[in-house]
Formats: sequence, structure tokens, C-alpha cells
Amino acid sequence: MDGLAPIDAWAVLAILAKAAGYAAALFAMGGPLFVATFRSAPKDVLRLARQLAVGAALLGLAVLALRFGIRSARISGMGFEGAVDPMMLGLVWDSPLGTAALRRGVGELLILAVLIEGTIGLTASLLGALLVAVSYTLVGHSLGDPRWLLAGLVGVHLLAGAFWIGALAPLHRAAGRTEGAALLHRFGRIASGTVAVLVFAGLTFAWLMIGSFNGLFETAYGWTLIAKIGVATALLGLAAKNKLQLVPALSSGEPSASGRLRRSIRMEIIAVGLILLATATLTSITTPPVNL
Repeated sequence: MDGLAPIDAWAVLAILAKAAGYAAALFAMGGPLFVATFRSAPKDVLRLARQLAVGAALLGLAVLALRFGIRSARISGMGFEGAVDPMMLGLVWDSPLGTAALRRGVGELLILAVLIEGTIGLTASLLGALLVAVSYTLVGHSLGDPRWLLAGLVGVHLLAGAFWIGALAPLHRAAGRTEGAALLHRFGRIASGTVAVLVFAGLTFAWLMIGSFNGLFETAYGWTLIAKIGVATALLGLAAKNKLQLVPALSSGEPSASGRLRRSIRMEIIAVGLILLATATLTSITTPPVNL
């Protein structure tokens, strides 16, 4: 199939590591965004958001180091020997990946400040989230033309996605109580706009990468994108069901609403994982039709 790179064990590792990095970055960015937006949420919910953000930031730092080794192994063709070769690692560091990694690492370290309650800690962590988002505009398909538009779309898409994804675990906890319905309802109202931005930025970026309907159905990039869009559509359906049916049921005190809502949120988390795997595949072993 056009635009599909050879797939070996290192390519699979690259996809898994990149998906883990995406997940870590989104949860790390989402924590400060959640805390800043819902400062009046229950303390245990805010504490969970902070703890997950810190754990995700630390995981992100570890994944960064792992990705350097994997990248070095892939471009050298030397396997594990290439993964630890100082010269090859130096070449990777001097590439756009190194530039992005430096900013992402600083951003993830700043996100750790979310544990410090108050304006200073929150401001530092929000700056960290912004740096992480910017780091993704320095690598991959966002380096194409028009550069400024692609970079802007990637940054906005990531921040909007992080707001949603970072809220899932805290909302899952809030859904365990009837009084959590107010928080879930407020999130639903804000997320309506956020999701619109997320979808618009994602589809616009995808169209710029595809360029034509033929590119969508005749390339590995296109078919992987179709799979991603399919899962994303299911995710949007779950979110709509939560907002329109399950949150009102929780507000009214329906006995089964809490369990159903928490189960639906867990399904959202699974769908997010599949979307991140598809995204990692797109950026690891496929070439956009516009670049073929």
C-alpha cells in the first residue's frame, strides 16, 4: 500500500512508545487545565486531577528517553546496538526530535508544580502544558506547508483534546456521587465548545495532509485516518449520551445512573487509547498523501 513504511519490531515499539507519550502528554496537560477551569470542584476530585497530571508528566519524561533509543535504533538499522550508540543518539538529539524533547521535558517538569496549591503553582503548570503543546508543533507532519497553519492546528487540537482527556478520570470520580452532577453538567457545557474546536482543528489538519478523496482511500495514511475517525465518532457518541441522558439521570437521583455514567466514562478512556494508537501509527509508519 502506498505510503506505508516497513514494519518490524522496532517500528511496533516506536508506535507503542509514541502512543504512551501522547497519553502522558495529554493527561499531564489536562490536569492543570481541569484544575484551572473547575477550581470549585470537590477537593478529592481536584487532588486526583493533580496526582494524575504529575504521574503522567513523570511517565512522559521516561517515554522521552525511551523514544530516543528507539529512534536511534530505527535510523541506524543496528537494532539494540544502535539504540545505545552515543553517536547515533547525538544525531537524534540534533534533529527536530531533540529540539521538541527539550521543550517537552521542561514543560513536563513545570507541570509538576500543579501539586503546589495556589496561583504560582497553577500558573507554572499551565505554562508547562503550553510548552508541551508547542513541542508537538516542532516535529512530524506539522513541519509541512503551510507551516504556521499546521503548527497552529496541532497546538489547538492538542490543548482541546487535553482538556477533555484530562477531565475523564476526575469526572469518573465525581460521577460516583449525586452531587457530582453539577460538575459534570458544567463540564458538558464547556466541553461542547471545546469539542467543536477539537473536531474542526483535527479535520482541517487531516484534509491538508490528505489533499484529495483519492488520497483517503488509496494510501495507508488515509485508511489509518479512517479508522481513527471511526473511533473518534464513537467517542463523540458516548460523550453526547453522557451529556444528554446520563448526567440528567444522575441529577434526578436515578439509582442506576452513577454506575452507567462511570461505565460510559471508562469506555471513553478505552476509545481514547485506540485513537492514540491510530495517531501514533499515522506519525510513525505512514506518509501523508501530500508528501508522496
